[in-house]
Amino acid sequence: MHAPLSATERSAAAQAGGRNAPIGALRAFVTLLVIAHHAVLTYHPYAPPPKAFDAQPILWTAFPVVDPQRFGGWGLLTLINDLFFMSLMFFISGLFVADGLRAKGAGGFLKSRALRLGVPFVLAVLILAPLAYFPAWLQSGGAPSFGAFAEAWTQLPFWPSGPAWFLWVLLAFGAVVTGVYALFPGVIDELGRLAQGAGSRPGRFFWGLVVASLLAYLPLATTTPFGHWTMVGPFLVQTARVGHYFVYFLAGIAVGAAGVGHGLTDPDGKLAKRWWAWQLAPILPVVATVATMIVAFSPNPPPRIALDLFGGVAFGLACATLSFAALATFLRFVRRTGPVGASLQANAYGMYLVHYVFTAWLGWLLLPQAWGGLAKGLVVFGGAVVLCWLTTMILRRMPLLGRIL
Repeated sequence: MHAPLSATERSAAAQAGGRNAPIGALRAFVTLLVIAHHAVLTYHPYAPPPKAFDAQPILWTAFPVVDPQRFGGWGLLTLINDLFFMSLMFFISGLFVADGLRAKGAGGFLKSRALRLGVPFVLAVLILAPLAYFPAWLQSGGAPSFGAFAEAWTQLPFWPSGPAWFLWVLLAFGAVVTGVYALFPGVIDELGRLAQGAGSRPGRFFWGLVVASLLAYLPLATTTPFGHWTMVGPFLVQTARVGHYFVYFLAGIAVGAAGVGHGLTDPDGKLAKRWWAWQLAPILPVVATVATMIVAFSPNPPPRIALDLFGGVAFGLACATLSFAALATFLRFVRRTGPVGASLQANAYGMYLVHYVFTAWLGWLLLPQAWGGLAKGLVVFGGAVVLCWLTTMILRRMPLLGRIL
């Protein structure tokens, strides 16, 4: 899942048995959440019906295949996922930046990031995204011809890149931090000071993260359309969340400056010991977020500014509490990784890159079946996990791709 995680550059022994084991397992878990998210969107209770390929707004970028068989539970799963999983990915990605900059220097670190993130982004844009969206073309009534699809594709107002948007944003964040580090080498230590004491007082760091993320999120959330994406060619990003994601990336750097497995990520720290309390923390913010969505789409919603502010605060709290709950759980219960877990962690980045092709095509192939949205969602998820896992294992045997993945 994680191009971002230069953790894979560490030895397998360190990943499996050392203090990094909880983080590696958490990274793999979030990868599975991403696959599940895209697998069940086909059966989302409010998925838009298929329409012409170029009809505005172009919604098939989020719903490549739409099945008339739905399941209401997938709506709740995808809503909760959307509240935190991408933010947590940026946080985990930041954890290993400090070690990378110190070991390789600004130039070496940026070069390695360009190889690990930039090259896969280009491959995803040119090959994987068109493959993943071809079923959307077919369901819209397009001819089963790659030539006709290519012609329609090149006439779109932007170049859909699918989940690969994460890679270019992460590369851009890394380039910004690397540039600052080249000018002010002490910036990593300064960020690290923000996380000092987080191991013994995680609540203080939590509230600092919430405040910083809201300061970055609310100004954009209240001035841009709900759910808006900025699209320039293949470079896509959620407009209101870009600052919020950068805050989580910086937070990861701050925590990782002390070393992964120390401070907030100490398996024996307060966050891990009080893991049970963090499982309760997301309940109210998640309920508040769901309530905001219901009110927003009611016949007589309140003024938008009220919805944006209340919903924005609920989002910020839900994101942080869900992220801390996940981190606390893995710190508490993961001490080492078995062979299957080690394989999943080693292949997680490649699985993130290729999974969208499999979730889209499996959803399309199952359209004629009358199994119901629940069963279909489970089958697509399980099938996509197995197929992208095996595909990544094969790709990693190739010299260049093995070095990247």
